[in-house]
Amino acid sequence: MSFNPWNGAGAQNFKPLGSLNRARQPVYQASAGLRTEQPPAPQTSRCPFAGIARLLLKPVGALVKLLEAALLFSNRLQFPWDRWAQISPWLGVLNLVGLRTQLRQHNLCDTETPASLAEYENLPQSCPVMSLVHRTADGSRNDLSHPHMGRALTRFGRNIPLESVKRPTAADLLTPNPRTVARELMTRTTFQPVAQLNLLAAAWIQFMVHDWLFHEVDPTQSVEIPIEDPDWPSDQQPMRVLRTAVDPLAAQDPPGHPTSFVNRETHWWDGSQLYGSTPELQQRVRTHQGGKLWIQERGLLPIYENPGGWTDHNVMAVEETGVRDNWWLGLGLLHSLFTLEHNAIAEHLHAAYPSWDDEHLFQTARLINTALLAKIHTVEWTPAILDNPALEIGMNGNWWGIAGERIHKLLGRLSDSEVLSGIPGSTKDHFGVTYAMTEEFTSVYRLHPLLPDELVFHTLLGGRIDTLQMPWMTEPQSVASLGDVVGPKARAFMESPQWEMADLFYSFGLMHPGAIALHNYPNFLRQSLTHVDAAGAEHLIDLAAVEIFRDRERGVPRYNEFRQLLHKPPVRSFEELTGGNRAEADRIRAVYHNRLDDVDLLVGLMAEQPLPQGFGFSDTAFRIFILMASRRLNSDRFFTTDYTPEVYTPEGLQWIANNTLTSVLLRQFPQLAPALRQSKNAFAPWQRVS
Repeated sequence: MSFNPWNGAGAQNFKPLGSLNRARQPVYQASAGLRTEQPPAPQTSRCPFAGIARLLLKPVGALVKLLEAALLFSNRLQFPWDRWAQISPWLGVLNLVGLRTQLRQHNLCDTETPASLAEYENLPQSCPVMSLVHRTADGSRNDLSHPHMGRALTRFGRNIPLESVKRPTAADLLTPNPRTVARELMTRTTFQPVAQLNLLAAAWIQFMVHDWLFHEVDPTQSVEIPIEDPDWPSDQQPMRVLRTAVDPLAAQDPPGHPTSFVNRETHWWDGSQLYGSTPELQQRVRTHQGGKLWIQERGLLPIYENPGGWTDHNVMAVEETGVRDNWWLGLGLLHSLFTLEHNAIAEHLHAAYPSWDDEHLFQTARLINTALLAKIHTVEWTPAILDNPALEIGMNGNWWGIAGERIHKLLGRLSDSEVLSGIPGSTKDHFGVTYAMTEEFTSVYRLHPLLPDELVFHTLLGGRIDTLQMPWMTEPQSVASLGDVVGPKARAFMESPQWEMADLFYSFGLMHPGAIALHNYPNFLRQSLTHVDAAGAEHLIDLAAVEIFRDRERGVPRYNEFRQLLHKPPVRSFEELTGGNRAEADRIRAVYHNRLDDVDLLVGLMAEQPLPQGFGFSDTAFRIFILMASRRLNSDRFFTTDYTPEVYTPEGLQWIANNTLTSVLLRQFPQLAPALRQSKNAFAPWQRVS
């Protein structure tokens, strides 16, 4: 099934969804490849030599396919792909491709059962035209053969075999005491910064995680963690931690099936932190005019509700947006920035296609904005936090292919191989397992040490601000605490007449995040947060202790077993874990009573040394990263089969290809140009200008 989708010669005639009749062509185009699973045709190029170049490079594509087949065979022999960081960059890339292939074969596991699948079949089976070529609010119908795959309120998957998922006893949950682990191994006494990153890098990863996943808690179920130290308020002893909400359908699972939990958000990389994961929420964030989202003067989001008191315990945003939880100033800045970017894209589309209605403009702008977020994360954020030559080649290869950005822009796709021409525009592939975010992915992305406890603010024109004055402050301060910029207080900072929005971005560009390491957990997150139970009572929590508890509760193996399940040898001693740091090894040994295999995953990941060159987190965590970073793209038809000019528009694909975080910042805040002039990567420290 094929036809010319353009139905005209110029941009003004490109009207695939102007009416239902005009919708048929791109709808069939979008769905035909999914029905037949045919590889998408290479995207066209204006270069007159593109066809000749693709023909000449066909042997390269065949060689790449042969290499991929060889990697599959080698993994059947359990070849150890664990030396990528010790060899030259290009050999390291080959090693990483082999590692990713091995993980795809052995570390993608589905948790759905007949009971849960039967419930999903109750979804409406109609398939509106728009959902074929645009993302749905709840993530359904991304895979047209399995419309429930990846939608909100479906189960998290696993990156370990289901038989290896732990079924913890009450003693397992509390041994050793999570609060003791947090107090002895997580307490920040001196801030450990990361000099090669700025604070936007910390905000960015939380911004992304809010797109991918969220576990709800059950306000009626809690566990009491005994308090064995005098630092905790006596009226809050023991610490009461709410349990993670279990999938209501878990009771119908077969005996022995591990406990399953559901994702409140869509599992897809679809910008749901901006757009919401329900149709109702998506309608609220839209203006319904010109395809735009609501935004106020100064780049402020509209208010959702009255902020109430300035309590540290209140960490919900007062803004109306897709995800409002665990809010702080860094999230507020990025939500505003990419709301503005969405609206800029909508205006660009309207100029190119003035006959398009609000719905068409909104949905296409969402596709483009979301893909730009994915590109920034892949080729900018990741090489910034994992500053390694092999990783830079690999992550650029994920997006552009090993042929590189210049060749991709000049010639388009050279083949359907993701290795040669990148994942966007390649063939959709679930690798035999239903797509979902996973519990183990959640575990390795516990990155709260990135947050500082103190923030310093600057203006572009006046330099450092030494007299911060906010409504809850009794006197001016020279620094703000993390507690000063969470929840409703973040909005107060964004509204303050002491600075412009550009000054806040500039300040984040100058500040550093914390190292993902032991003894560097933000004190505010360990002393000031609360859970609210079904009766409305607030219970003080130590978030570091809660994160230890969460991995145990959700059946995630402890560190040494986790390594083995990811095809890494276990560490043989506490000294090996810490890279020879005897003092650190002794501290961990004491907390875990000399039981090496009891070391929790979070502790092991933060203690692991040495790290690969330039890495901001451990090689063990990186194994989940390399598997799931590609999978988020591979499984999504809007990054593969439907990553086409017919769905995104030619202008949309150009917008994605030609923009970076720097260009997005400068489009909205051109006064940042002097600070960004010397920065090759907007997540690296900016230049001081005053």
